[in-house]
Amino acid sequence: MDIIKKFGDMVGERSIRDPEKARKLLLTGYRLQEKRLQLFPDRKLPASGQYVARVVMQNIIKALAKPDDTALVSIFVPGELLTAAGLTPYSVEAMSCFIAGTRCEQAFLAQTESEGFPETMCSYHRVFLGASMTGLVPKPKCTIYTNLACDGNMMTFPYLKQKYQIPGFYIDVPYEKNQDSISYVADQLRELKKFLEDVGGKKISEQSVQRAVANSNEAASYYSSQLALRKDHDPVTSLTNELYAIFMCHLLAGSEESLKYTKMLLEDVKKAPKGEGLHILWMHMMPFLQEPVKAVFNYSQNVHIRACDFVADGFQRMQASDPYEALAEKMVNCIYNGSVKQRIRRAQELANLTEADGGILFAHWGCKGTIGASSLIKNSLENAGLPTMVLDGDGCNPANSSDGQVSTRLQAYLEMLSEGKEEKRS
Repeated sequence: MDIIKKFGDMVGERSIRDPEKARKLLLTGYRLQEKRLQLFPDRKLPASGQYVARVVMQNIIKALAKPDDTALVSIFVPGELLTAAGLTPYSVEAMSCFIAGTRCEQAFLAQTESEGFPETMCSYHRVFLGASMTGLVPKPKCTIYTNLACDGNMMTFPYLKQKYQIPGFYIDVPYEKNQDSISYVADQLRELKKFLEDVGGKKISEQSVQRAVANSNEAASYYSSQLALRKDHDPVTSLTNELYAIFMCHLLAGSEESLKYTKMLLEDVKKAPKGEGLHILWMHMMPFLQEPVKAVFNYSQNVHIRACDFVADGFQRMQASDPYEALAEKMVNCIYNGSVKQRIRRAQELANLTEADGGILFAHWGCKGTIGASSLIKNSLENAGLPTMVLDGDGCNPANSSDGQVSTRLQAYLEMLSEGKEEKRS
């Protein structure tokens, strides 16, 4: 038995009997991993990849070790306001990814099922709910969530607010993308600042909010600059590394760490040569635990992820001078809000900009929005000239997918892309 699986089994078993001891065990493992990342970073990754691994690991450690300084948020809550408030934000998705990476997710999925939550619910949410029910994940200071993208939020966050008996804040984002919607959300974000002041017991200066938004815009500029170079540069990456970028542009948006990451990423891209083989536009979340997908993409010199629509959307520049209007603009204009046409249009833009050979849309288990739109996205992109694969799977529970089927479909798609690329050359 491998050591991670053995460790995960110990955490899962102890969570049922003594959740505090289980949390201490988990924290010990995570702190050792943080030290390893500091002393023995993954040299196969560029400097930005090594840095982001440490930053995200530290975020999860803080969430577990100092819950009184944390806010549990949904992924599209503007991290800039949490940065300004000095709270540590962590999301259902981030915590569940680490729990699954520790190989103890099955214990919590079983716990959630026993409490009557449907198996069709998103696995990120089911893992997190199970870990919360057992007490492995401690009570945060507050919860903040939005209706953006994930309908699981509307079940998970009210449940946890009631369970923990803690303050909660909900941000309603209208479907329509117009100035009225932006103003409506901006007013809610001003109220969110007051909520965070009440919860934290201290004032949040307008200067700190403006600084966080300015950091976010500067990070977006660096990210946009590296995107423009990607057609000629392919830095080594991994699915986990790409997943961390999602957390940097959302949870840690506006932070000095996010800004530093994008600066480093731009420098790494400038230094990287153009890679041989295939160049992929990735859409939606990363199945970072699925073995056949890891085998294709991790550290590959032949198959390169040139852009991810989830990350590119998170690192979008904001135009409004008022910081609350700017953050509202980012939420309302999110590609996961409103018509699926915006997701298709943005995917086409990214594919053209990075000269991608094909696109992969990951249809995560329980994500009704993406699964429902997958056929339209695929057909629209293929009609525009981008061969596209819909890859069904589970980003948080790899046991929910057949490795054999995933491998067969992925290899067949890549072979088709290779043949198409050769035909264009000849």
